Amino acid sequence: MSEQPNKKKWKSRKESYTDALNYIDGRRKGNITSLKTPWEKFNDAGIDGIEWQSLVLIGARPAGGKTCLKDQLINQAFNLNPKSIFRVLDFRFEMINRVTAIREFSGAVGKPYKDLCSASTPVEKEVLDNCLTYAIEKSNENKYPVDVVDEPCTVSEFVEMVHDYMHQYMQADGDYTNTIIAIDHTLLFLHGPGENTDQQMLANLGKSLTALKKRYPIIFIVLSQLNRNIENADRNEDGKRGNYILTSDIFGSDCLLHHADLVIGINRPALQDIKFYGPHQYIIEDDNVLVIHFLKCRNGDIRMSFFKAEFEKMRITEIVTPPCAQKRGKN
Repeated sequence: MSEQPNKKKWKSRKESYTDALNYIDGRRKGNITSLKTPWEKFNDAGIDGIEWQSLVLIGARPAGGKTCLKDQLINQAFNLNPKSIFRVLDFRFEMINRVTAIREFSGAVGKPYKDLCSASTPVEKEVLDNCLTYAIEKSNENKYPVDVVDEPCTVSEFVEMVHDYMHQYMQADGDYTNTIIAIDHTLLFLHGPGENTDQQMLANLGKSLTALKKRYPIIFIVLSQLNRNIENADRNEDGKRGNYILTSDIFGSDCLLHHADLVIGINRPALQDIKFYGPHQYIIEDDNVLVIHFLKCRNGDIRMSFFKAEFEKMRITEIVTPPCAQKRGKN
């Protein structure tokens, strides 16, 4: 006869129904809401935004706009969700803090990064003062509770840090505080014991993210590279289906895809000199047009949407879907 387990490892179906009904009722009453993003197309692809306890995986090639999108989402989150209480823990493995801060100032004051760094002429004192005013405002811990980790770590160290963070900022009633945790980006995690390859590390990361999001009210925003095959010549001929990003294009997708609730691939056609994008031949007339492929929306709708990156202001804006060359009689 087996010993009685110390803790029940299963739930009855009735408990699942109760949890689901409470969630539906909470959303109906407006007590439970998703995290609004700056883009209606993004919100509509999800459930009126990003649901808490979700993992968002964003893949793009270098200069594809993924970090810009992540930073804008975080920087505008508090103003777009004024009735929600949450924190941000930003793992910035790729850039030093100074660079990230200047990029943020660039978006705030509408000046290119180069201008803020006096690349050709000294930046105006008024602009510097505006940056200072912005920094003072955003440093208000009560209004904008954001913390940063800039030293790469192993997956196990990351997990321990998240546990510590969620317990340190528990609310007075004992509930955990909703938290956005951003990771920029997956390949910069250090290998831990037994992780001899990037794939082994990513597999451990995926399992850890799932365990954490099931335990805590976290939204993970995770950035990843795309594989180099997206740059193959046969995929970058005008008007080919190969122009479109696939889930398999995201590095380590086999390790991370099934853990993610929302998977996004960002393509910047101009980087590959694509003028007519995909089989519908969407006309790309601006070098900063971004095509965002919502490749997996666990509780929403997959789709393809068009945006524009204003890199000089470090922001991304929605644009209307470009016309198709086919409809203009071009082949």
